[in-house]
Amino acid sequence: MKFVSTRGGIAPTSLDVALAAGLAPDGGLYVPEQIPQLSLQHAGATLADTATAVLAPWFAESKLRSSLAGLCADAFDFPAPLRPLSSPNDYLLELFHGPTAAFKDYAARFLAGCLSRLRDPAASTPTTILVATSGDTGAAVGAAFHRRDGFKVAILYPDGRVSPRQAHGLGCFGDNVHAWRVDGSFDDCQRMVKETLADADLRARIPLGSANSISLGRLLPQTAYYAHAALEFRARHGVPLNFIVPTGNLGNALACWLAKRMGLPIGGIVLASNANDVLPRYFNGDDYAPRATVATLANAMDVGAPSNFERLRWWHRDDAELRGSMRAFSVDDATIRDTIRHAPGRHGVVPCPHTAIGLHVLEQLRADGDIRPWAVIATAHPAKFETIVEPLVGHAVEPPPALAAALARPATSTPLEAHSKALHSVLLQE
Repeated sequence: MKFVSTRGGIAPTSLDVALAAGLAPDGGLYVPEQIPQLSLQHAGATLADTATAVLAPWFAESKLRSSLAGLCADAFDFPAPLRPLSSPNDYLLELFHGPTAAFKDYAARFLAGCLSRLRDPAASTPTTILVATSGDTGAAVGAAFHRRDGFKVAILYPDGRVSPRQAHGLGCFGDNVHAWRVDGSFDDCQRMVKETLADADLRARIPLGSANSISLGRLLPQTAYYAHAALEFRARHGVPLNFIVPTGNLGNALACWLAKRMGLPIGGIVLASNANDVLPRYFNGDDYAPRATVATLANAMDVGAPSNFERLRWWHRDDAELRGSMRAFSVDDATIRDTIRHAPGRHGVVPCPHTAIGLHVLEQLRADGDIRPWAVIATAHPAKFETIVEPLVGHAVEPPPALAAALARPATSTPLEAHSKALHSVLLQE
């Protein structure tokens, strides 16, 4: 299997090269020349077993082929339970049981394992992993690479636009992980990372890698929990499972779509966005038009220019075909608050703001008469957003043990101007 760029400026290359590079040399995103097809009838005994089966075709020609089962065992060693909600055919796929209490833990750990095994043991200069985060990605990447030999991590996050506990989680590692609070938006952080990765002169001086969802090492493993949930559901109920995915940069939703294209028993896919409604506007018929980011309660989805749209468009012949592949809805802050407030009574759960957006979209589908089985993706533990959630539900939300341990450690971050030259300067100084 070979991989090309969405912008067509490179020759087909191997998965290992694409994993190490993160971003294609022409500034595009790596995509496979063709999507492999699977005919799995049942999920593996564990999530890690399913992950190994789903990822095997992608790694058939990789140096990591013989290590794949071990990589999956390490990355997928905590559950992704499909939890029934209060009403029939309503489910929550809980992806927040990892070390930083967010869905991004799975893929970050998988990517870290891949890059460690691909790294030249004779290399004397550590590879700097660049990651832009709107709240959760940075902590997951920091945890995955913390004290990992041969790597440093530079986390860029928008100052004042993540929750206090998210900010603490970005700066609590130390050692080889450094957090930079950028005077700008997530889109500024993402632009700085992309421009830096595309700078050939800088990369000649500093080995660089990416851990954002632009990396195949983040995108591909996220197909595994969709496959596992869908296969188990079909085995029990005989029908496909449909998914509502809270989305900002589109990586997690794209993984769901990719799992469906590989042949997994996934039905409809609905994108649930906050007030940053670039995707809902597009899927409702407008031209695709990135916009300045709007700060919302669901800050991890505050993205005005979702990177993975470039991949999604590349995989479809035209806008009509793409718009036919999924739907998208936008939810404002007032509705997020209302959904969190009423979720314990309506659904039997306390959601984070991002998950609340998915729950509201589920309520809309039910009001429109949709009776199919739908699973909302629970992207993060509500304790990461206690200043929002606790006043609405009227009680404290206990942090899970790993999050509590992170909050007990001291945290620090460094201010950074919102332009690439500032980032280049600090990277050269480290």
